[in-house]
Amino acid sequence: MNAQPKIARKGPYAVTVEANKSYFWCACGFSRRQPFCDGAHTRNGFTPVQFTAERTETVYLCGCKRTGNPPFCDGTHETL
Repeated sequence: MNAQPKIARKGPYAVTVEANKSYFWCACGFSRRQPFCDGAHTRNGFTPVQFTAERTETVYLCGCKRTGNPPFCDGTHETL
């Protein structure tokens, strides 16, 4: 698939995650529950990224959907 994901926002989402809990990060940009998946990808071919939090902490999840380290922000939004 060559389609690019929709840019949900040009900046990260600061989210508090809980240790040992699994999350599904939206990779397509169409979810209405950003930065998490709501199933919107079923119509565009993207797959959410599942991750499990190692500890309870604030993490910065990618909002532009172009990170090189999904689901975490790597600053790529600064180049868009």
